[in-house]
Amino acid sequence: MSGIAVFINLAGAVALLLWATRMVRTGIERAYGNVLKEKLRLALGNRVTAAVAGFFFAIALQSATAVALIISSFVAGGYVSSTIGIATLLGADLGSAFVVRVLRYDLSLLIPILLLMGTIAFRASEARDWRQAGRILFGLGLLLLSLRLIGESSEPLRSSEILPIIFNYLSRDWITAFLLAALLAWAFHSSVATILLFASLADKHLLPPPLIIPLVLGANFGAAVIGAILTKNAERSARVVPLGNVAIRGLGTLVALALQYALILHPERFSSQPGDAVVYVHLAINAAVLIFGLPFSGIVAKGLEGLLVAPAAKTDEQTRLSALNPADLANPRQAISNATREVLTVCEKTEVMLNWIFELYERWDPKKMQRIEALDDEIDTIHRDIKFYLARISQTALDEQSAAQCQNLLGATIKIEQAADIISQNMLTRARKKHDRNTAFSAEGWTELSAMHIEVVKNARLAFNLLVNRDIEHARQLVDRKEAVRNLVRTSEEQHLQRLRSGNAASFESSSLHIDTMRDLKEINSLFASIAYPLLEEEGLLRHSRLL
Repeated sequence: MSGIAVFINLAGAVALLLWATRMVRTGIERAYGNVLKEKLRLALGNRVTAAVAGFFFAIALQSATAVALIISSFVAGGYVSSTIGIATLLGADLGSAFVVRVLRYDLSLLIPILLLMGTIAFRASEARDWRQAGRILFGLGLLLLSLRLIGESSEPLRSSEILPIIFNYLSRDWITAFLLAALLAWAFHSSVATILLFASLADKHLLPPPLIIPLVLGANFGAAVIGAILTKNAERSARVVPLGNVAIRGLGTLVALALQYALILHPERFSSQPGDAVVYVHLAINAAVLIFGLPFSGIVAKGLEGLLVAPAAKTDEQTRLSALNPADLANPRQAISNATREVLTVCEKTEVMLNWIFELYERWDPKKMQRIEALDDEIDTIHRDIKFYLARISQTALDEQSAAQCQNLLGATIKIEQAADIISQNMLTRARKKHDRNTAFSAEGWTELSAMHIEVVKNARLAFNLLVNRDIEHARQLVDRKEAVRNLVRTSEEQHLQRLRSGNAASFESSSLHIDTMRDLKEINSLFASIAYPLLEEEGLLRHSRLL
């Protein structure tokens, strides 16, 4: 087989590995993303528990980069501190390394089973959960198949005359080897794929043992940089976590490379098998970075916040860039895309308000109360700008599809702004009353309200995603969940009345707060669900009236 054919086969096998990894990750995100994010947010209590949560979350998503993006959004939204975010990401790096260890087992027998089960699950039902389960199983089958193909594709490289010359040179020039591995990991956007490729080449005795540690260190440095590059245009506070990971993990790999020059640690100490040695070196590096880096996560976070966040605090509102570019009004489709981007800003701020308001119910914080009020003012301003911008688009010659998009976007913006008003005007007032009167909900009542709040937050995310993906299945699911929230309200009302009849003192004191909060959540949920109506109506999936 010619050298070109060998590299084409190897490139195809690596491409399948990257695609399969993405397929599994997106399947898990779509099926269980909201649940996992909520569990992760609740688990981030301190550095140790955050690192443990990051470890398991990275195993679930098979990607530390995905965890980095999620945690960055949590920090930007004020859900967790930068210190906790960096600790979570250090744990996620170890979790990603653990995934590599699991995938190194001989699981070839599972390939046909997973492919068959994935196909059956995907075709068995139109239900979203079944189809995503099928996607996950099929993706795992493809992932294992790609690993076998990488091994088979690299077999002819044993007889290559050029490759040993290149590797022998790199064995003497560790800095170049380190940089090439970092570039490869960045290009793949996956440390899992990079390390598995190195392990496969080592299994074929193509990688000289002295080259293993520099390459693995370089791959880890490149993987740390991925998150920082992907968030370079995000809010300044969101960039602290991935940059903190670069500072700790990146510096750790550079220190380890310097120590390797001085001490020359042989990879055979980790395993006699070269492929396993690659994986165990990778695990050891990430475990060491976690152990030694965790105590410094607070110092790194404060330093980066001082560089990035503090200057922005004074001028953030004055320098906020709007996507509503007047120059694009002559191009209606581009102008509508600009308006959509600005509506997503309103969505993000509304979601922050929705999460924070229940934190105020649980523990009063005047600063958070002021921030919610400020967010509502910001939403009002952006909503006004969007409304005027869409009106100016409508003055141009629009085709039927663009006119419908314009109208639907305006309707969605109005609904989201109304939801924000309910939070800032109604629910914030109730939270303040609860604090001023020192009122406490009954344990059962608070559990009911919390369950309802979690459901509304999930539906809010579904509704906001519809503005981008226009997924019919998501729209159907959102409207179905409206009925679920209505049932939660009905059940809670009945149980609340039952507690009043039985003389529950806490329920008696918090009765009006409980019922009003419940109805506020129901109204907010209805506003979010109505965002799906235009899409369903276009597809002929919506009744014109509920009357028989």
